Amino acid sequence: MLRAVDAAERVRGRTSPNPWVGAVVVPPAAEGAPSAWFTGATAPPGGPHAEVTALAAAGDRARGSTLYVTLEPCAHHGRTPPCVDAVLASGATRVVVGIADPDPQVDGRGIAELRKAGVEVDVGVAADAVGDQLAPYVTQRSTGRPWVVLKLAATLDGRIAAPDGSSRWITGEEARLDAHRLRAVSDAVVVGAGTVRTDDPTLTVRLPEGDPWYRGPDEQPARVVLGDVPDGAAVAPALTLRGTPGEVLDDLGSRGMLQVLVEGGARVAHDFHAAGVVDRYVVYLAPALFGGDDARPMFTGPGGATIGDVWRGQVHSVTSLGCDIRVELAPPTALA
Repeated sequence: MLRAVDAAERVRGRTSPNPWVGAVVVPPAAEGAPSAWFTGATAPPGGPHAEVTALAAAGDRARGSTLYVTLEPCAHHGRTPPCVDAVLASGATRVVVGIADPDPQVDGRGIAELRKAGVEVDVGVAADAVGDQLAPYVTQRSTGRPWVVLKLAATLDGRIAAPDGSSRWITGEEARLDAHRLRAVSDAVVVGAGTVRTDDPTLTVRLPEGDPWYRGPDEQPARVVLGDVPDGAAVAPALTLRGTPGEVLDDLGSRGMLQVLVEGGARVAHDFHAAGVVDRYVVYLAPALFGGDDARPMFTGPGGATIGDVWRGQVHSVTSLGCDIRVELAPPTALA
């Protein structure tokens, strides 16, 4: 199953509105022999799903095999035929599923149809790893809203720009490349109109060819601006939206977006944080200090009035990136 998770990770950011899924076929004579296993991952929309790709690679060796798949096989016609049909036609006798699919069109139907046809089905193998990987998909299918990542880059004293507004570059090259990889696995990058006027960003993924997350001109995330886009802005063409963070997310979710990356500025960061709609905080910290209270903070707007109102989450991971540190935080709702 973990090999299937790895296969899915390689196509992350390329499958929306479909989930990124991985599958591994283990023929009956190949137990414990990974070199004889067959792997597949979900293709871009309209292409085959992970199970179909892995089973096609196995061919006749799929008969009597065990199929490991990170997400429950679908049992309905969409852009492609049902994966359950492909599993039954292959002659696989056992299917191991990471997690059930919360999509209302599936929601246990795939598992039930496989069992009804006499296929042994086990559910929940490596469910924590699969659930973490597919959290954006599960969130969008369960709530209608995309998974929200709020990205912040600051000095150790929590400042994102000098008093004159200059901010390039607070973090080093490795941290900036990592931020581009965050863009690469997101369906949209969201900023406020103030950031567009001040920084004139392109909001594109710019990684060297050969990087696993490299994205060409036709593979870029949507660019979303909260407010008006000035004439001649580098971000154009962009989707312009207005409303509360919740209304913005409802709109993006209705467009099939699974993960959005909120990049700021400080007012937008505050509004999404205060609304309680952020699923992950990714904070890049540089070993630098402005050393005063006149530099610009990460958030602009009212915060906790007392120590009891301080937001407290959980550190999900801490990674060194050159001279910088990447801290990923989960919100309090993720602690239950």
